[in-house]
Amino acid sequence: MGILFEGKVINLCTYKVVGMKRLAILFSIVLSWGIQAQDIHFSQFYMSPTNLNPALTGVMNCKMRFVANYRNQWAPVIGFANSFNTYNMSFDQKIPVGRYDYFGFGGTFWGDKAGSLDFSTLQFKLSGSYSKRMSGSRTSSNYLVFGAEAGLNQRGVKFHNAIWGTQITSNGVDPNGQKDPAVFDPSFLFADVSVGALWFSVLDKYNNFYIGGAYSHLNEPLQNNITDIPNNGYVPAPLYSKLTVHGGGVFRLNRRNAIVPGMVAFFQGPSFQLNGGTSFRFGSGNSRTNEATFQLGMWARLANKYKTDNSSGIHMDALILSSRFDYSKYGFGLSYDINTSSLKKANAGNNSFELSFIYNICGPERRGIYCPNF
Repeated sequence: MGILFEGKVINLCTYKVVGMKRLAILFSIVLSWGIQAQDIHFSQFYMSPTNLNPALTGVMNCKMRFVANYRNQWAPVIGFANSFNTYNMSFDQKIPVGRYDYFGFGGTFWGDKAGSLDFSTLQFKLSGSYSKRMSGSRTSSNYLVFGAEAGLNQRGVKFHNAIWGTQITSNGVDPNGQKDPAVFDPSFLFADVSVGALWFSVLDKYNNFYIGGAYSHLNEPLQNNITDIPNNGYVPAPLYSKLTVHGGGVFRLNRRNAIVPGMVAFFQGPSFQLNGGTSFRFGSGNSRTNEATFQLGMWARLANKYKTDNSSGIHMDALILSSRFDYSKYGFGLSYDINTSSLKKANAGNNSFELSFIYNICGPERRGIYCPNF
C-alpha cells in the first residue's frame, strides 16, 4: 500500500507487523499519514460541483442534476488491484424563492480505496445553499451564494490483507503461513462540517464567470480513537481544515467557439495544490436546438514538495489532458493525467484516468436566468 504524504509516497505493502502493539501503532500511522491522501480531488473538478464547494449546490441552468465520477490512480506503480480508486455520486436541485432568488439542496456519496490493505473512506453528506440576486436583469445578473454541508465519514483498513513476518520464508511469501492471531480490521466514524461562498456574474446567455471559496473540516475531526497503545504510543490524527479557492467561466470567441478557463487551489495543513488551465469548446451550446458541443483542454497540477533538508518549494506534479462532450441534457468527461514528478521513473509518466457524467433535468423555466454550466 502506498500512501501519499506531503508529496512523499510511503510504502506500507511490506510492513512486517508482529503483535498487538505494532498493529495498533501501524493503524495510528496509517490514519495519521493518510489524511492528506484521503481528501479526495478530481482533475475534472468542474464536473463534481458539490465536492468542490457546498455553495455550488443547485447552481445550474436546469432544475435537477445527477453527477457521477470515477478516478483510478497509480495503477502502473502498484498494480490495478491495489491502485487508488475514487468514485462519487451526487444529486442536487434548485427551488425558486421570491422573484429572483433560489434555494439549493443536495446529497453526495463518495468512496475512496487505496492499496493492498484497502485503506478506505466512505462519506455521505447533505448540502444546501441560498442564491441571492445582487443586481441585473432577466438575462444578465450578479448573484451571491452561501452554502453549507454536513456529512458522516467512515474510515477503515483491512489488516487481514497484510503480509506478516511469520509468512516470509526463504522462498518468498507463504500465503498459507501463520498470521498474527490479534489481527483485526478497524473502522472509525466521524462527522464533518463545511461552508462555502460563491459569486457568479451572467453577462449574457453565452458568457459568464464565477469565483468562490470553501472552508472544509470546520470541526477538525479526529481520524482515530486508539488509546491503549503502551508507552504513550497514541498519535492523535486530526483532519486539517482545508481552504479551497476556485474560479472560472465561459467566454465566447465567436458564434460557435468559446474558451472555458478554470482553476482551483487547496490549502490544507502543510500541503498545497493548484490546478489550472483551459478548455476550448467547439459548438454554440444552444440548448434550445440541442446542439452538441465538444471540449478539449490542457491543465497543470502544481503541489508543494515534501520538505527535507535538500528539497522544498513548488513543483509541477502532472499535466492533465481533458475532453468533454455535451448533448442536450447529458455531459460526458474524460481526462488523463501525465505524471511529471520524479515518480515518472516508476510509472513511465502514467498516472491516472478519470470519467465523469452529468445528467440535467430541466422542464419549463419561466425565469431567464442562466447560471454557469458545470
